[in-house]
Amino acid sequence: MTSDTKKGPDRPDESRRTFLRAGLVGATATAVGAGAVATPAQATENDADKKKARYQESAHVKKYYQTNRY
Repeated sequence: MTSDTKKGPDRPDESRRTFLRAGLVGATATAVGAGAVATPAQATENDADKKKARYQESAHVKKYYQTNRY
């Protein structure tokens, strides 16, 4: 590289380059660090909870079905 000190539209300011480069390095480090720390979620339901009835066709659900013609 030459020691050309011209600044203009075709030659960005060095401080801007340094700032953007530091932001890129920081974002990359954050992404890598987050991947190393993340742990898989574990289910907390037991077999009885998995088998119990959850859906109840109540009055408002029936009204919804009538309104939307299900």
